[in-house]
Amino acid sequence: MSIKSFIAKILAKRRAKYYQHISDNALATQAQVFAQLINAAKDTSFGKAHSFSDIKNYQDFQQKVPVRDYEDLKPYFDEIYAGKADILWSGKPLYLAKTSGTTSGAKYIPITQESIKYQIDGAKDTLLLYIYHSGKADFLGGKMMFLSGSPVLDTNKYGVKIGRLSGIVNHFVPKYLQMNRVPSFETNCIEEWETKVGKIVAETKDKDLRLISGIPPWVQMFFEETYKETGKMPLEVWKNLGVFVQGGVDFSAYKPIFDKYLQDKVDIVELFPASEGFFAFQDNYKDPGLLLILNGGIFYEFIPMEEYGNTDAKRLTLAEVELNKQYALVVSTNAGLWAYDIGDTVKFTSLKPYKIRVTGRVKHFLSAFGEHVIVEEVNKAMLLASETHHAVFQEFTVAPSISSIKGESFHEWFVEFTQQPTDIQAFIEDLDIALRSQNTYYNDLREGNMLKLPVIHSLPLNASREYMRSEGKLGGQNKFPRLSNHRKIADFFVDFMRNKKSD
Repeated sequence: MSIKSFIAKILAKRRAKYYQHISDNALATQAQVFAQLINAAKDTSFGKAHSFSDIKNYQDFQQKVPVRDYEDLKPYFDEIYAGKADILWSGKPLYLAKTSGTTSGAKYIPITQESIKYQIDGAKDTLLLYIYHSGKADFLGGKMMFLSGSPVLDTNKYGVKIGRLSGIVNHFVPKYLQMNRVPSFETNCIEEWETKVGKIVAETKDKDLRLISGIPPWVQMFFEETYKETGKMPLEVWKNLGVFVQGGVDFSAYKPIFDKYLQDKVDIVELFPASEGFFAFQDNYKDPGLLLILNGGIFYEFIPMEEYGNTDAKRLTLAEVELNKQYALVVSTNAGLWAYDIGDTVKFTSLKPYKIRVTGRVKHFLSAFGEHVIVEEVNKAMLLASETHHAVFQEFTVAPSISSIKGESFHEWFVEFTQQPTDIQAFIEDLDIALRSQNTYYNDLREGNMLKLPVIHSLPLNASREYMRSEGKLGGQNKFPRLSNHRKIADFFVDFMRNKKSD
């Protein structure tokens, strides 16, 4: 055993003991975090406007601070962008993390001196607790690859540094890991994703790569490019590859693809980082639940999804949540986010300790006809139908549709099959059954014949990437939407297929 591995195992045991202590005192820990946050921000513009000095308990906070999203808080974010201090948090942030926006275009999320520490700790603890539960630390002796955005930061005219979160975090990788890290800084700075992946393949194909980290669709692309370059599967190229750290999307739909590449010989560890904070990670790689980080400068609230969007929707603390219910995640943080709706949905898989699964996005749902279908449900339906019919898919998306001829309503699926089902009609029927078994609203609409059977279109491989390229979102931490309540993506693919036929 190397000295590095020996030290890592000692640190891993300490961090496991620390998290056990936090879990044993979960509610008290969250109460302490809440008090610290309110006290630290009472003299900010936001704190004064919302009478933080008068907040004595959580009930006061609920009354004084409504749930908001980025658009609601944009006037505050605009002041921070303009270089003003003491707006949402004391002083000025170290950085603004640029991420995809909605109606306002790009979003700029503050990263403070206090919050960046927990972003880094979350990533380190993910690996340390993996070492603790697996007993494996050999990956520290080889190369480790982190697929991320460019670490090059911009500075706006007000002197504020701006970059992608993954690029910002690149500047905080511990020195003892730097010499083992790939790709090179120069390659990591390449903005154009396809060029960057090609360079990464060239740099890593002859290295002793033992750990890979990144969101699944882009790691998949990396594996594909490696195969094109070498004619070999990942485990033939990197015989000591042992850990894949991933997050950002529901991995269940990608599992068949990675089973093909990794053959159950690589441990897969999931985490839940975002520009708004590092929320959870898979502390035990054999348990799919993600341990909620309770002492990381974040206070959590949860809105039951059946009430989401209502002005009087309940806001629950950890003490009030239930297992296997869908919640919208709301956070207050030491980066100055207050009762902030981050747009993700979660469900609890354990209450002691508190563990969650990320189930989708509040805006990635399908309810054009009152069916309230979420990402987790379409992923599971597609997996079940694919297993039954020996089909393999790479990507898919679902949108509402109404026939212009018959006026019938149905769900329209656009699927990149790498292996087509032999009987597409039987596949559709089983897909429909799987969705009906999960969602009572959808089932009621199908029983009442208000929704017809789904329609499936087979897309050419990598059509999803063409859509992401058209949106300027190819690569990095961007994710392809599996579900939408509109026709924008569907109409892109209708035109895409029409143009393919005319070529």
